[in-house]
Amino acid sequence: MAAPKKGRGPAGGQGRPGRALALILIVMVALAGGMFLSGHTTPRLGIDLAGGTSITLEAQNQPGKPNAINPTNMDTAVGIIERRVNGLGVSEAEVQTQGRENIIVNIPKGTNSKQAQEQVGTTAQLYFRPVLTVQASGPEEPGPSDSASPSASGTPKPGESAQGEDKAKDEDKPQGEEATGSEATPSASATTQGRAVTGALKKDDPTPAASDKPKASESPEASPSADPATAKLQEEFAKLDCTDPKQRTDAGKNAKATDSIVACGSNVPGSYEKYILGPAEVSGSDVDDAKGAIDQQTGEWIVSMEFTSAGAKKFQTITGRLSQQQPPMNQFAIVLDGEVVSAPSVRQALSKNAQISGSFDQQSAEDLGNILSYGALPLTFKEVSVTTVTAALGSEQLQAGLIAGAIGLALVIIYLVVYYRGLAFIALLSLLVSGILTYTIMSLLGPAIGFALNLPAVCGAIVAIGITADSFIVYFERVRDEIREGRTLRPAIERAWPRARRTILVSDFVSFLAAAVLFIVTVGKVQGFAFTLGLTTLLDVVVVFLFTKPLMTLMGRTKFFSKGGPWSGLDPKRLGAQPPLRRSRRVNAPTEPKEA
Repeated sequence: MAAPKKGRGPAGGQGRPGRALALILIVMVALAGGMFLSGHTTPRLGIDLAGGTSITLEAQNQPGKPNAINPTNMDTAVGIIERRVNGLGVSEAEVQTQGRENIIVNIPKGTNSKQAQEQVGTTAQLYFRPVLTVQASGPEEPGPSDSASPSASGTPKPGESAQGEDKAKDEDKPQGEEATGSEATPSASATTQGRAVTGALKKDDPTPAASDKPKASESPEASPSADPATAKLQEEFAKLDCTDPKQRTDAGKNAKATDSIVACGSNVPGSYEKYILGPAEVSGSDVDDAKGAIDQQTGEWIVSMEFTSAGAKKFQTITGRLSQQQPPMNQFAIVLDGEVVSAPSVRQALSKNAQISGSFDQQSAEDLGNILSYGALPLTFKEVSVTTVTAALGSEQLQAGLIAGAIGLALVIIYLVVYYRGLAFIALLSLLVSGILTYTIMSLLGPAIGFALNLPAVCGAIVAIGITADSFIVYFERVRDEIREGRTLRPAIERAWPRARRTILVSDFVSFLAAAVLFIVTVGKVQGFAFTLGLTTLLDVVVVFLFTKPLMTLMGRTKFFSKGGPWSGLDPKRLGAQPPLRRSRRVNAPTEPKEA
């Protein structure tokens, strides 16, 4: 007996379609469960649907810095702009890069759009201010007193110091923030004793009148009543709680460069210090260049600064004066938009070149270098577009988009039912699965990557209905072609799949390629359309392979479809099927016997 021929298994997984259906069911349950557990049960709405202001900024190269547009500078700019937007009292603002040269700022409804437009993209205020008093901040912290011994101990932030380029070795230097310069000058011994706030304000006032007054250490006591401005500053310092985000933002707000201010800073996440700072003596425009680098001698990350000629004179003057003071009076604060980003102490007068060293890693050193080098924003930005949408208009646009989608879906359903009849059931279930996957993924992408559903994205989802239905139609027509050739349903389903699969993949690849190119070359809301179109195209492939084909295989085993009834959509008579040709045995005509 001849051995049976070894053949391939059923094409398309005909024998086990339940596995694919179980897999896609598990995926849907997992996505839906993640959506409900995360609490984000609806997709995030864009500004054009929820209402608000959207600002698009385009980075511009600065003269002499052709390579300034890079991911590091863009990320630094995003952080600074986000801090400014939050300073407007906005709790749900979005600031994110888009492409290589653009930053999108989305500010929700209820915000002064004009104020936001003025704040976003302009060069920040960066100043170097002398530190008069520093104190750990909390809701129960007491304020400074008017006695000779201040209530705030002048402890600098641990682990940072500022040094000159030609710094001398000093193994016994304190571990707090320090500064040494290229010119060796005597340094004050480290001590926690400071001066009274009122005395400090009078001593460090750069005005000529203040310079003639005696040192606070010699006459530390001053009457607050003699200077109402000083008394007001003391009161603000005593009430300031830097653990409150609103108070951190409002501290020193709208203050002039010549004013003494209160400010907040943080050296350790979750821990804050509050400062009284003197008038600004060096501005961000006085810094010519700054960058994070590795100290070749110590192997630690530092920030090196280089000042302009005018800035070098100012910086030498302030550091020369601060180096003679006791902590915390020997510190200068680097203040960005009213917030202290660093406060190193000074041990020597610094000139044109200086270094800030301490507990830096690569990221923190480069961030501080960018802030110092570019005067806060590392790039100049051009305002490309500003769109303001009211909440009412956004609601109307969302409603109109949903109505358009419902009409499009209804037309597709009517066409499928009229033309494909029973097969429409398979198509509608496939559309339902595709809709569930699209909705859950969009809901999860909001908190994950900041995806927001805008009006063009809704249009992309509507277009995707036709793309998904087209894949079903391609497969159904291939099955019908096989039936027209005289095959029964179950073989027709399997023979039609390879040809239909190839066509579906090619069609979806073209659609995805178009969406990818559109996403890369466009800016703004059009990217929402491209992203949604690309996402739904990928989901179309998943649904056709893991749901539509296995479900078609299972339905082909039922009597309703296998018998080819009129309402199945697979009736051989309606399709004009020809009966298969059968070979008949040739009948030889009888021959007469030959005569002899």
